[in-house]
Amino acid sequence: MKLSIEGVSKRYPGQRWGLRDMKLELLPGVVGLLGPNGAGKSTLMRILATVTRPTAGRVLWNGTDIAKSPDDLRNVLGYLPQDFGVYPHLTAMEFLEYLAAVKGLDAASARKRIDELLAVVNLGDVRDRPLGGFSGGMKQRVGIAQALLNDPQLLIVDEPTAGLDPEERVRFRNLLSELSGERIVILSTHIVSDVEAIATDIAVLGDGRLITHAAPEDLLRSVEGKVWEWVVASVDLPAARQKFQISGSLRRADGVHVRIVAALQPGAGARPATPTIEDAYLHCIASQRAGVAA
Repeated sequence: MKLSIEGVSKRYPGQRWGLRDMKLELLPGVVGLLGPNGAGKSTLMRILATVTRPTAGRVLWNGTDIAKSPDDLRNVLGYLPQDFGVYPHLTAMEFLEYLAAVKGLDAASARKRIDELLAVVNLGDVRDRPLGGFSGGMKQRVGIAQALLNDPQLLIVDEPTAGLDPEERVRFRNLLSELSGERIVILSTHIVSDVEAIATDIAVLGDGRLITHAAPEDLLRSVEGKVWEWVVASVDLPAARQKFQISGSLRRADGVHVRIVAALQPGAGARPATPTIEDAYLHCIASQRAGVAA
């Protein structure tokens, strides 16, 4: 099982590029897509989900060009877009039965699968309530269930934990981790801790380009010796934010404890800190922007 992205670019009307020369090769596991707004993550996922076509380049699913034979991928695809919508007058059960029919599942298999998924996303007790009365987090859980209806080999999820409470986020992260052994899971999110918890590899995008694609351990090694903990006075914090890349701050009685990503010690008293994925991500983005500016 392999998904190959070969020189994919996407240009929108007005000459704006959403993606430029994207090259990735994905095998079973969870790949975390990270990047700021406008980095190209959603554009890439829409192309992979055969919702839109690239301007240049191609995507191969097990060696087959998905632009020429989209059904080869669609039959084994699960997709949760960021702007997932529901039919408000249908119940959760009716909605999932409808989508199961669209995906070609027979009625008996569909009902069994829906029962399993409603339990997984903790909606079994509201299965007969109209979706119009669901909260945003509950609708998101319905979206997660529909993406898993056909037991997909490729699962693409865009901001899947948005609107979920902490317990639900952990439940869904665990589910993705369990699924990843036998399929390719692409997880796009702004919540770095979700990626840090389950990703087997991470792709960082910026301005429509791939900045890096590496295992979490390699990303962490890239910022070893470049992360610092420093205590500054509250009045000095704005100046520190202007001068340094700060990945976190915490107020204490002795001042503000800040995490700084910098090649050199930011000041007297700053101590080396153990890097996190968020530190590595911010370093990647800052380095890319510095390169563009140069």
